[in-house]
Amino acid sequence: HIGSQIFENEGFILATTRLIELSAKFRDEFKRELSELDVGGGYGIAYVEGDKTFDPDKVMAALADLVKSECARHSLQVPKISIEPGRAIAGPTTTTIYEVGTTKDVELDGGKTRRYIAVDGGMSDNIRPGLYGAEYSAILANRSSAASPINSRLVGKHCESGDIIIREIDLPSDIAPGDLLAIPATGAYGRSMASNYNHMLKPAVVAVKNGSARVILRREVEADLLALDVVEAPRSIN
Repeated sequence: HIGSQIFENEGFILATTRLIELSAKFRDEFKRELSELDVGGGYGIAYVEGDKTFDPDKVMAALADLVKSECARHSLQVPKISIEPGRAIAGPTTTTIYEVGTTKDVELDGGKTRRYIAVDGGMSDNIRPGLYGAEYSAILANRSSAASPINSRLVGKHCESGDIIIREIDLPSDIAPGDLLAIPATGAYGRSMASNYNHMLKPAVVAVKNGSARVILRREVEADLLALDVVEAPRSIN
């Protein structure tokens, strides 16, 4: 694993070259060849405007050519090659839908205004922005709007100063309670890192394909939070 959100080939090429060198040393020392080579992951996806994405055909072709040439150079059989493009597969598949609960304008230095938009989720369903400053984009999802944009901050409902989903974004100035906001690319490290922070219930996950939808993970209910409670008579600890 050489990192995350990697958009260029160079790191993968260097890592693969060194792995094949290691495979050759393994062969020389133990008199057998490794049958599989895992060249890892870290392939980047776009979260905000301006982010690049990697071209899988270009990257895989470059790695395939490299493996063949390096194996030939070290007199190795070409092994089975594995990659781990987890984020690249799961990330773009999912969009989180939030409902706006309230909005509030706050005056900033210099006479500027920032609109705080609070939604019905936040750090319990997506800890990444609060944990290490991950960035996302958002769009108004339930209707179109011709209203002028306003500098906004999208925040959660967890009563924490760090519960900020998007620190700064221009959104339509007519966004109001009840509107829906869509945040793309939440399929990786969203649900898998979700929690019941402050006893928040995890939302449902709905699969959509060709105009049809079905629930694949149901919304949690209060009974789920209480399911681990134990009711039993006190016992002596002497």
